[in-house]
Amino acid sequence: MRETREDLKELQALLDASLSRSTSHLRSIINTESTLTAEELTGVLTGMCTLALSTVTAKGEPRISGVDGHFLHGKWHFGTARKAAKARHLAARPAASAAHMRGEDLGVFTHGTVEILNPPGGEPAADWPDLLAYFKDFYGDNLFDWDNDVVYYRLHPHWMSVFAPDIAKLTAASRS
Repeated sequence: MRETREDLKELQALLDASLSRSTSHLRSIINTESTLTAEELTGVLTGMCTLALSTVTAKGEPRISGVDGHFLHGKWHFGTARKAAKARHLAARPAASAAHMRGEDLGVFTHGTVEILNPPGGEPAADWPDLLAYFKDFYGDNLFDWDNDVVYYRLHPHWMSVFAPDIAKLTAASRS
């Protein structure tokens, strides 16, 4: 867990606000008995979590693809090739949705706007050196040219909901 107390407080506020403004149908499925707290969620979302990432083309057509998601400081971080279609989509239209699902045990659904962490020829995010060190440690330093081959994003969520019908089972599995 890399979250500060402030990260956890902000994430909990987001989770609570998102659930409270969800439809009655969603609240009948995801409720206080079938969701996780911010602290529980950050304890479960460690390492790499495969995300289904949704972007939109210039014609307004939806596109979905998989990315390696890393939940750090209460937000999803992910990368792709600089020349990938999703990179073009996100550069033009930074709104995105992401879903991480583990069978029927966990669903994390997020809507928000991406920030480019290492823009080509631009000023990187203030925390990019720390994030880059994390990614290099996770993937290895020689996988590709980190400056030219890949672009990394942070998804700033405006809505996030978590479905976990058996919290004890899920948190026990993450501890083992």
